This record gives sequence, C-alpha cells and structure tokens, in this order.
Amino acid sequence: MPENTAVDYDGETYANVESTADFAAAPDAFQRLWTPYRIAYIQGAQQPGEKACPFCVAPTLSDEQALIVTRGEHAYVLLNLFPYNSGHLLVCPYRHVATYDEATLDEVTEIATLTQMAMRVVTETSGAHGYNIGMNQGRVAGAGIADHLHQHIVPRWATDANFFPIIAQTKALPRLLGDVRDEIAKAWLSSR
Repeated sequence: MPENTAVDYDGETYANVESTADFAAAPDAFQRLWTPYRIAYIQGAQQPGEKACPFCVAPTLSDEQALIVTRGEHAYVLLNLFPYNSGHLLVCPYRHVATYDEATLDEVTEIATLTQMAMRVVTETSGAHGYNIGMNQGRVAGAGIADHLHQHIVPRWATDANFFPIIAQTKALPRLLGDVRDEIAKAWLSSR
C-alpha cells in the first residue's frame, strides 16, 4: 500500500494510513496491513452485558437453535456463530466464569476432554489438516465475550483462504452452520 493512502471501510474513510518506511526500524520481510476498524473490538464495544451473555443463554435453547453439538456435565460444545472457518467450535463451561484460573478442576477437565473429542470428530467429518486452539482471556487479550470463559477450536486446511477477512472483509465458509452442526452432532454421538 502506498504511503498516506486513504482507506474506505464500511462507509468510513481512514485517511493517511501510515507506511512504516518513514519510521526508525530495522527492515524485515513482513508486509503490514493496517486494520484500524478493529479498534472497536479492542475497546470493548462488542461486549454484551451479563444478562445478554450468549454462553449463558445458549444452554437454555434447543441444540439446533443454539448450534450446540454436545452437552457435558460441566461444559458444552457449540459452533461459533461468527466462525473463522467451517467447523469452528467453542467449548464453554455452563457456569458464568471469566478466566481459566477461576474454573474448577471438573470444568477444566471436561473442557480438555471435549476439546480432544472435538478435534477427533471434526477431523472425521471434515478432514481438517490442523487446528488453532486457544482462549483469549479478558478484553485486552481480544476476547469477543470476555466475561464467560470459552475455548476456540478452529479447524485448518492446507488450502484455506484465511486472507479474505483482511483483504475483502469477507469470510469464505463453504458450508451452512446448521448443516455443520448436524454433521458434527451426529458424528459425536457415534464416536462415544
């Protein structure tokens, strides 16, 4: 991107996007794409109030409506409503707890066990080549829902197009959420 280029996003113009060429630094092999529109996530504008916590509401709904693929005793697994890739799952404790260190041993054990099973089931249903697994703890760490602990399980393939969200503000998801939920839930039951 040339120096001081104006960038349009969602009807807003971000003028004078900076190039690093004018700053003191040792050059490296990386290109940088500045995404100032993401500051809304960093500043917490996307955080729901406690009464609107989607991870507390989900277990009160039907599995199909909440995109839940399985329920355990202390935690459950559901599809991410805004997935990075098809089959992007979340493992959540039922209890409204913010961070991993506040979870009980039973919750931690079940989150780990459900994560292992999720990897097996998604590999079986979609042939994933690898996974990104992680938890963002707190708003400053980028947690979309900071007040309710959840672990991401993102399947990856050698050919996935992960540049789309940055370049075109678009996610290429080849399968519908309901279809993916049904397939994973069915495979989960047969894997027990």
